[in-house]
Amino acid sequence: MSANKNIYCISGLGADERAFDRLNICGCTLHHLNWISPLPNENLSSYASRMLNKINENNPVILGLSFGGMVAIEMAKQIATEKLILISTVKTYSEIPKWMRMAGLLSLHKLIPIKPNRFTEKADDRRMGIETKEEKVFVDQYRKNADQKYVDWAVHQILNWKNTLVPPNAFHIHGENDRMFPLRNIRPNYVVKNGTHIMILNKADEISACIEKMFLA
Repeated sequence: MSANKNIYCISGLGADERAFDRLNICGCTLHHLNWISPLPNENLSSYASRMLNKINENNPVILGLSFGGMVAIEMAKQIATEKLILISTVKTYSEIPKWMRMAGLLSLHKLIPIKPNRFTEKADDRRMGIETKEEKVFVDQYRKNADQKYVDWAVHQILNWKNTLVPPNAFHIHGENDRMFPLRNIRPNYVVKNGTHIMILNKADEISACIEKMFLA
């Protein structure tokens, strides 16, 4: 692998660059692409097009985490990329859990408040795979700081994403115990044993090594 390769990273829903702090990929520099505010009634393809304005090189390597993986796929459908790295995400409509697809079909997210509360937080924590106090604090910070209008828009995009195209250079890393996007629905390139939806926090060394090997393959 050539030295000083740039990887453009897109974090999960409401998250920031701290999601990637524990990745240490030899020969690579990580560049976090901050979220931008969605325009009124903007779809994911249009949003991804505007996110591409943050990348100033040809044939980039793009890494997407969770919802960021869906955005990354939409970006890669619009430009040539060297590699598309996907972590803890889904690649197509068929990989989205059935309950999410049904919620989107019935527009339940518009009828039921999305903002976390003490009744829903425990179930959300379980789906995220939170196991330690540190992870709980980490996720709660995102919940507290997330812009609700952006969250509402993003949830609508997730529940109504109809993608069927997987870029041929995509490399998908997924957790064995991911409850947000269960492995039984996913066809990844690499499975992290005991990995949860937030495995980028507690399995960062394995994920980093996997990405290094991917570049060498």
